[in-house]
Amino acid sequence: MNVEEIREYCLTKKGVTESFPFDETTLVFKVIKMFCLLGLDDSRVSLKNDPEKNIELRAHYSAIIPGYHLNKQHWNTIELNGTVPAHLMKELIDESYGLIVKSLIRKQKEELRNL
Repeated sequence: MNVEEIREYCLTKKGVTESFPFDETTLVFKVIKMFCLLGLDDSRVSLKNDPEKNIELRAHYSAIIPGYHLNKQHWNTIELNGTVPAHLMKELIDESYGLIVKSLIRKQKEELRNL
């Protein structure tokens, strides 16, 4: 997947917003909380996942490294060089989004359901 495909896929998720809170080249996707950071200038994406799965992913794909400027236990940064299959990228985006939704308080989850 490329930068635009990832952007389009993230925006299909319920309640997602996009913004540039850090700089002009890092696009951040939130569902109340941040679940995806997309580097527009370096073609990298950072996603949250289960710590054990992160270790496994890093062992299988050289393009997946510990999260850049993020909690390295919970976040991975993925170089968009074509070595990580599109179906896996979508799965990882889904999992990151799901982890954030799961962590929301009840009121936030209800707001999300009502969108």
